Amino acid sequence: MDAQLTAFLGVAAVMVALPGADFTVVVRNALASRSAGVATALGVAGGLLVHTALAVAGLAAVLVAVPVLFRTVQLLGGAYVLYLGISALRAARRRPGQPRGAEAAAGQDGGAHATNGTRRALRQGFLTNALNPKAPVLFLSLLPQFVPSGAAPLPRTLLLAAIVVLLALIWFPAVALMVDRLGRWLRRPRTARAIEGGSGAALTVLGAVLVTGTLLH
Repeated sequence: MDAQLTAFLGVAAVMVALPGADFTVVVRNALASRSAGVATALGVAGGLLVHTALAVAGLAAVLVAVPVLFRTVQLLGGAYVLYLGISALRAARRRPGQPRGAEAAAGQDGGAHATNGTRRALRQGFLTNALNPKAPVLFLSLLPQFVPSGAAPLPRTLLLAAIVVLLALIWFPAVALMVDRLGRWLRRPRTARAIEGGSGAALTVLGAVLVTGTLLH
């Protein structure tokens, strides 16, 4: 492995592992069930796959070059994160022992509901990441930095993009499984409500900042 690829591996690992909306949504849904957490994690990886594919194809440059399009994506992304945050805060206000929003999403009351809940969790993870407007800019500016001079850009960029998606496929399911392993303690009514409320507050603030920043920019 060459030095640039090693450096990119470190940068990409930090980028993927940094706590943010993706991490918060995975933890929240993993509290409902292992399947919901893993499905959310796979959805996040799917969103990253979209961003890396756009960067490789050069379409991310179009998004950045057209201010109206970029702001529209910003607004949609912020609004969706805000929606998730408000939903989590509403769920946290429910009495202990009452099914929370994430549990309803996990569909623990039957096979058909579980399937629908898993799909919903997958969709939440995908949209949370795919509607992140900063991701295309990040990939568009980051990936070219690790293409050696004189090397064919397409194969190298494809490799870098694959590394990012692979790291996400390792990290986010690992987070979901860890939360599930600690589930007995984390799912205690008071603890669960505190985590639900904390994640809801974090998502709400993040969503509000994204929406406000877009409207005022």
